[in-house]
Amino acid sequence: MIVEICFSPALYPYYISDNNHISVVVDIFRATTTMCAALKNGAKSIIPVASIEEAQDYKSRGFLVGAERNVKRCEFADFGNSPFDYTAEKVNGKDVVFTTTNGTQAIDMAKDSDILTIGAFSNIDALVDFCVSKQKDVIVLCAGWNNRFNIEDTLFGGALAAKLIDKGYTSASDAVQVALSMWQEALPDVRKYIDRTEHIKRLEANNLQDSVDYCLTENTVNLVPVYANGKLITYNL
Repeated sequence: MIVEICFSPALYPYYISDNNHISVVVDIFRATTTMCAALKNGAKSIIPVASIEEAQDYKSRGFLVGAERNVKRCEFADFGNSPFDYTAEKVNGKDVVFTTTNGTQAIDMAKDSDILTIGAFSNIDALVDFCVSKQKDVIVLCAGWNNRFNIEDTLFGGALAAKLIDKGYTSASDAVQVALSMWQEALPDVRKYIDRTEHIKRLEANNLQDSVDYCLTENTVNLVPVYANGKLITYNL
């Protein structure tokens, strides 16, 4: 089995010769971390949609909606894109519609994968166990920023690849080697390494940096969101 890392959704079509693999969509700041938190707090499902218009349509039909563009919560939405928004009191037992600048676009792109999952530092070990149990190749799809490379998603790709390689996977490409090197460099102080990123500056400019440490903390969630019939549902290990 191999692990591959795709640095940008724009590159994803070049990485797939068929759909018989696990796609792991990752958007560390903050979509995939937020989705994991919502499911941990009892959300029945997450319904990811690519467009604002789709989210507004769901809202008009009475659904709870999380919506964000360019790090800011959309005015019509019940929630933004912070893992702290989705408390058990608000989401337990509910279907939550979700759209974000980058993460949900990547999900839409990878939705035809044999298995589509959501990755974050918060569920990284659960995700490793899930991938190993399925015995399939893994492609980490970094959501990036407007189809551009970003550090935080690639760093997660390196962390996940390192753990999968320890479980018997092999590296598929130069991209994996780059991500592994970044992860090794970051390990002494991941937060310091991350502080130089573009997205940290965006969050700080909008006073939204409160979730950064949570987004970088491993294994606060023991579940894997799996995409099925247009929804992300909890796969409990």
